Amino acid sequence: MSKHEKIDYVEFPAKDLEATKVFFNKAFGWNFTDYGADYCDFSDEGINGGFFRSPKKAATDAGSALIIFYSKDLESTQQKIEQAGGIIIKPAYNFPGGRRFHFTEPSGNEFAVWSDR
Repeated sequence: MSKHEKIDYVEFPAKDLEATKVFFNKAFGWNFTDYGADYCDFSDEGINGGFFRSPKKAATDAGSALIIFYSKDLESTQQKIEQAGGIIIKPAYNFPGGRRFHFTEPSGNEFAVWSDR
């Protein structure tokens, strides 16, 4: 249920919408609902959101916000991401409170995964 004045939805660009959908399905088990050829959404993945067809990408070096996933097993999650076609752009590193790595999916959007284990 949507909550007043709380983050409710997030949208990402995707130059290859089909490849992005396949990646998130393989890596994380996400399912999508298509709304025409240029938009799809996902739900029940921590936050609801969607992908829209665009030649642009979300990357921290361009000033984009970084979406960070949590994992109980960082190495296992990294392996699933790589097997699904993701590219690790910042190998796992320690920070106060845990470890994390950054990756891109087939459309080039940057995400990170962290673990406190």
